[in-house]
Amino acid sequence: MDKQANYRTNVIGGGEAGVAVTVEMDKEAIHQTNSLFWDSKGNEVLGATALPFYGAFVSEENHQLFGKVRGKKILEIGCGSGQSLQYLGERQAAELWGTDISENQIDKTRQLLAAHGLSVELICAPMEAKCGLPEDYFDIIYSVYAIGWTTDLEGTFARIASYLNKDGVFIFSWSHPIHKCVAPEKDMLIFKKNYFDESWYSVELGGNTLALSDRKMSTYVNALAKAGFIIEQMIEESDDHLLEAQGDNSDFAKKARVLPVTFVVKARKL
Repeated sequence: MDKQANYRTNVIGGGEAGVAVTVEMDKEAIHQTNSLFWDSKGNEVLGATALPFYGAFVSEENHQLFGKVRGKKILEIGCGSGQSLQYLGERQAAELWGTDISENQIDKTRQLLAAHGLSVELICAPMEAKCGLPEDYFDIIYSVYAIGWTTDLEGTFARIASYLNKDGVFIFSWSHPIHKCVAPEKDMLIFKKNYFDESWYSVELGGNTLALSDRKMSTYVNALAKAGFIIEQMIEESDDHLLEAQGDNSDFAKKARVLPVTFVVKARKL
């Protein structure tokens, strides 16, 4: 993954994360970089975002996108440490499945669900890859703050559509692209990055390197349409009660009050 000479500011999580270096798009190299990141200190550096939260200040308990999951066959893309699967398993989902690029994350998920008496089928593979998941099988597929790691958004959405039953639901959340462009500076919010720039970059966090691309909102919408999904609901605003309940007056919370930091989409396979 060759680094180019141009540098830019990037926003990860609640604020700036040092200098991001533009890199060539190389799927294999990006997969290796990101799997190593999550195999090592990914959770320590970025934490774990899991249901009932879709990301910063947005919750399933407030928006009820899943509805009743009892008896449903459910797949998580990017299962992380398994907390979201546990949340749905405790609500009587019929089958729990998960994929992740990191063997370490898969092991954490397996241990967590076993400790809570829940059965799960887990596959370690990039979400873009054909990895043996059954087609026309799942009622719900979801991804909490993981879908943005894909190196092939259109291909990933097409695969997800192939795994779903007709009329199956796909729910995913990710960092809002506007949030990734704006950072606080001297009590103001300043654009630090071109919204239209979707090039890949690497950034070092906690002594580890990750690779990402910040896609436009239209890129997600168009990829969903191409894969045969219809959008039923989209959430951009923060949940007021979460902002107020936490009494959070950080720069990040102030930012979340005036622009979207997380977005969530619920789509259905036609």
